[in-house]
Amino acid sequence: MSDPKPLPLVFNEPRGRKKPPRHLADLTSAERKTLLEEQGLPGFRAKQLSTHYFGRLVDDPAEMTDLPATQREELVSALLPQLMTPLRTLEADRGTTRKTLWKLFDGALVESVLMRYPDRATVCVSSQAGCGMACPFCATGQGGLQRNMSTAEIVEQVVAAARSMARGEVPGGPGRVSNVVFMGMGEPLANYKAVIGAVRRLVDTAPDGLGMSARGITVSTVGLVPRINQLAEEGIPVTLALSLHAPDDELRNELVPINTRFSVAETVEAAWNYARTTKRRVSIEYAMMRGINDQAHRADLLGDVLNSYGDWGWVHVNLIPLNPTPGSKWTASDPADEREFVRRLEAKGIPTTVRDTRGREIDGACGQLAAAE
Repeated sequence: MSDPKPLPLVFNEPRGRKKPPRHLADLTSAERKTLLEEQGLPGFRAKQLSTHYFGRLVDDPAEMTDLPATQREELVSALLPQLMTPLRTLEADRGTTRKTLWKLFDGALVESVLMRYPDRATVCVSSQAGCGMACPFCATGQGGLQRNMSTAEIVEQVVAAARSMARGEVPGGPGRVSNVVFMGMGEPLANYKAVIGAVRRLVDTAPDGLGMSARGITVSTVGLVPRINQLAEEGIPVTLALSLHAPDDELRNELVPINTRFSVAETVEAAWNYARTTKRRVSIEYAMMRGINDQAHRADLLGDVLNSYGDWGWVHVNLIPLNPTPGSKWTASDPADEREFVRRLEAKGIPTTVRDTRGREIDGACGQLAAAE
């Protein structure tokens, strides 16, 4: 099977795409009030609508009984338009892992995954329909970029998961979403404005937002260095996860094409600067691929690269057993090689974990479900 021709890097969404309908999650509380007033509706109703959406997690207008029946439909369509429709939900791990394929207003497909653990519930969200970063081992990357998602489309994935938890639809009884990871489809920092808007809605106190802790939010990136530096200055201490996948430029240029713009050294330095500025430990994501990046000498090199910035606890490595795409040459590492990789990193004092791979039987690796449609 010959390798397909490498795809180009795409940083901007295609021109001429229609925008999703505007939703209260796109707006600050002041902007919500103004929007209603511009439509000849009472501005104070914006807070009631926000309370229903973020506070009570209501999605049926009939339950919004504090809104006058004569205006309810108008108010809901002004600030709570339907953004996405669930096409199907697949379950694994006895129902505690739920993957939903969503259809957006323009037919674009994205997916989110809700994972309930004994001590927390994490939702993995998409930030773009498709992805323009062209990583050859990633199902989403091979599909190219369709468009950026809006702030509200990103937030709605979390709110939908929060509703499922609150209503006791996930085994374990009613609960709440504690963690959000931007590790679904897309490169979050390539859709910076909408992603930061979504992070702000997640951490804003109710009814302005969901009132989550910034410490429970992880934003991943393949290494858009200027955006990592911008994120460090936002004053929101989310966890940064850097998808490194190789410690040397020669291999990383192939695995993560953005490396041809920003080298391993520049990328790791930006991550180190993020840790220094925010006082938050950075996670280095490393998908283990058999015979490609899992050799012992690469473990040693990775340890040396990270240790060159000091060992003040600024970093930990998260090894990810690759979830192979059917028919691909990229496959998971041998468990013995994985163990040796961990041993070598730990010998250099680098805290290392191997990710618990949930939902493998439902194509839990992001992009596999949409790619199959």
